[in-house]
Amino acid sequence: MDIIVKTEEELALMREPNAIVRDCLKFVGERIAAGMTTKEVDALVYDFIKASGAEPSCLGYCGYPASACISVNEVVVHGIPDDRVIREGDIVSVDLCAYKNGFHGDGCRTFCIGQVSDERRKLVRVTEECFFKGIEGLKAGTPLYDIGYRVQQHAESNGFSVIRAYTGHGIGRDMHEDPSVPNFGRKGTGVRLPENCVICVEPMIAAGKWKVRILDDGWTAITCDGKSAAHYENTFIVRKDGVEILTL
Repeated sequence: MDIIVKTEEELALMREPNAIVRDCLKFVGERIAAGMTTKEVDALVYDFIKASGAEPSCLGYCGYPASACISVNEVVVHGIPDDRVIREGDIVSVDLCAYKNGFHGDGCRTFCIGQVSDERRKLVRVTEECFFKGIEGLKAGTPLYDIGYRVQQHAESNGFSVIRAYTGHGIGRDMHEDPSVPNFGRKGTGVRLPENCVICVEPMIAAGKWKVRILDDGWTAITCDGKSAAHYENTFIVRKDGVEILTL
């Protein structure tokens, strides 16, 4: 495992793409609505990132055909934007990355569309809480799997399950760098995180069981039981005495 520690100069360069991600997620959250297609939401993301002087990192990544991953209800991650119409009561996760100054930024939010069921609303809330539980007390020297341990404890104590097939990750000049950051784990184990590494923690939490399957497009991951899933992600710097979140 090769965890890349960034210099302060590199971290300064990373702030801009991550601020674009933050602002784009806010922009989308204010506009996403029932009646839109996921393709229309993707166009908002593309236009915003380009207007900010950045590039959408996802577009063309390993052949991915869009600027954002837009995942509705039972879709966990990597939903390809298309003509699917977003409906009242849906939950929609929008996962996007921006590339500028030679570095990537990454973040995700799950949005509630209009009046959603109590279970879906709770799922979205708990998934966001899982992120903050995961980074509680985190600082340089923290064992990696403490993050996943905390995420898993919070999700399961609320009656939900943690998706195992996908993880968070390091980020920098490449969109995905070491370490892989699972949302489950045993406390006190794993590599100790070095000061000034940059990682993305992204709880993906399911209302039902954690198993997923990939659709024929090779990207879209859905829950095997058809129950809803939510996703929340931020990019942050691990500091000596805590974390500095770049996408909030």
